[in-house]
Amino acid sequence: MFLTNVLLKKAKSKNIMVLMESMVSGHKYITIRERLADKLEVVRFDPFIQKESVYKERKKIRSV
Repeated sequence: MFLTNVLLKKAKSKNIMVLMESMVSGHKYITIRERLADKLEVVRFDPFIQKESVYKERKKIRSV
């Protein structure tokens, strides 16, 4: 490996963009979390049912 390849390697991002989905209605939104953190699970207002519901992380979209 050449020295230039070592110097030009891209470092991994500290944060990632993830897709959150409502367990009640299937409403989705995107948020950002740290790469090393556990998967997210939050209570947030769901516009489809006009109430708060639990959102769980479904998948990683990309690095930020």
